[in-house]
Amino acid sequence: MFEKITESPSNYRHLEQMPVRELLENMNREDQLVPQAVARAIPQIEPLVQVIVEKMKAGGRLFYIGAGTSGRLGILDASECPPTFGVPEGWVIGVIAGGETAIRKPVEYAEDNTEQAWQDLSNHFIDTQDVVIGIAASGTTPYVVEGLAACRANGIVTGCITCNPGAPICEQADYPVEIAVGPEFVTGSTRMKSGTAQKLALNMISTSVMIRLGRVVDNRMVDMQLSNHKLVERGAKMLVQALDLTYEDAVRLLAEHGSVRKAMMFYKTNS
Repeated sequence: MFEKITESPSNYRHLEQMPVRELLENMNREDQLVPQAVARAIPQIEPLVQVIVEKMKAGGRLFYIGAGTSGRLGILDASECPPTFGVPEGWVIGVIAGGETAIRKPVEYAEDNTEQAWQDLSNHFIDTQDVVIGIAASGTTPYVVEGLAACRANGIVTGCITCNPGAPICEQADYPVEIAVGPEFVTGSTRMKSGTAQKLALNMISTSVMIRLGRVVDNRMVDMQLSNHKLVERGAKMLVQALDLTYEDAVRLLAEHGSVRKAMMFYKTNS
């Protein structure tokens, strides 16, 4: 039987007897191990990013599939790509076991359905241009493992993010990413270190992909959606710094052209 590191006993005992300060310090001590584990997985993350960029340049999309915390993290990352990088909503898609309801509350046995993931992906007309990343801290979630297996059977490139090296999910991933963070502070609570590791990896993957697709200029989010006053102000400051404009002129340019990139292009062409 496969032994899960994520289910192994916590290194700490009698948590209910600890003072609050000690609880916080011990959790923080464990959390500091996470970026180190992610760093060790960079050689696995790199080729996954490269194949995603290749596929998306050819018109493909990136899908995340997961259950529970893992599924919610995938949806979170996917939902942040359009406002951050100005890409269409269909470029990065998060799919969770149990559907929309499961984003906010558990759906009983949804993660145990071995056929639903492929059905959910098929609703998006998935094909061989796309890439699917299965997210499962345990690496054994049937919804995710069998979803990746169906993708591979249909010629679709697969990746995974798991916190248990050698887990069954890795056998179904062309590009497995294994981030061994060790036992959780609360035994088996993978919303903690494992969830943090998955979030860090997802940030790195989607951000690297978008940079390679030209969605960042220098270090600026030039395609971000200007959907509130804070972002308009941020965009205006980008133009002030990049073009040596007054703040008022920068705001006017943004209002006229709707994005930092378009405002920069117009100014450089017409100045």
